[in-house]
Amino acid sequence: MKAISLLGIPHDDNSSFMKGPAEAPPLIRKVLHSDAYTEWSETGVDLSVADRFVDHGDIHFDSASDPWEVIEQNVLRALGSGDPLICLGGDHAITHPIMRAVRRRHPKLTILHIDAHPDIYHEYQGNPRSHASPFARIMEEQLTDRLIQVGLRSVTDHHREQFKRFGVEVIMAGRGSEKLRLDLTTPVYISVDIDALDPAYAPGVSHREPGGLSTRQVIDLIHTVDQPIVAADVVEYNPRCDISDMTALVAAKLVKELAGMMVKLGSRRTTTLE
Repeated sequence: MKAISLLGIPHDDNSSFMKGPAEAPPLIRKVLHSDAYTEWSETGVDLSVADRFVDHGDIHFDSASDPWEVIEQNVLRALGSGDPLICLGGDHAITHPIMRAVRRRHPKLTILHIDAHPDIYHEYQGNPRSHASPFARIMEEQLTDRLIQVGLRSVTDHHREQFKRFGVEVIMAGRGSEKLRLDLTTPVYISVDIDALDPAYAPGVSHREPGGLSTRQVIDLIHTVDQPIVAADVVEYNPRCDISDMTALVAAKLVKELAGMMVKLGSRRTTTLE
């Protein structure tokens, strides 16, 4: 049996438009473990069995410490068991310090980034740590060997320059109707920004972008991954913008499907740095 680590990262100081994603982790957990829903994944994994989830709680932030260092150290601690990790955000800025920790354990790595936005601005509104910029920092620091971005539908010329600079592989949302199968050859980190989904499916986000993916399309894409998923994040759920907890339910569903795939692929061996 493979355990799945959970870690809440309630941080949204680098959100550019509105706050709220820092409030998401406990609400995702509440739905994840609600008696109203089964805890089986669609891949046939019973996530309700004892010790399946090892919950490390939510990170505590204070003004005396650099939040990036706090995140990195807490993620390293959670990864110490060797179990795959799902981080509950928080805004998308947190993916940068998460990846600093993940990369220390995995010298070969591909990021599958599912999002409406590339989040690869060199900086945004003068903030290099903006939630619009984590993948620029990740690529500059060589924290992944490969970056695949799926579901994009808000792309600027600057983004296109960054794609070229860093060799990003881009699959726009308009191709979402295709049966995508990614050619993956390394362990995988999956970063899911909830606004990858069309607002009809997930209204609880700060930056609604019509024309997005369906919940079914995102789940099907996760199910196509055929390499070990060593870690993942689900970010940018903003409870302040939600309607009848619709988006909390979507976020919890994606956590279940990520966890199910982590268990399913868990027998694959990965190279780990000590």
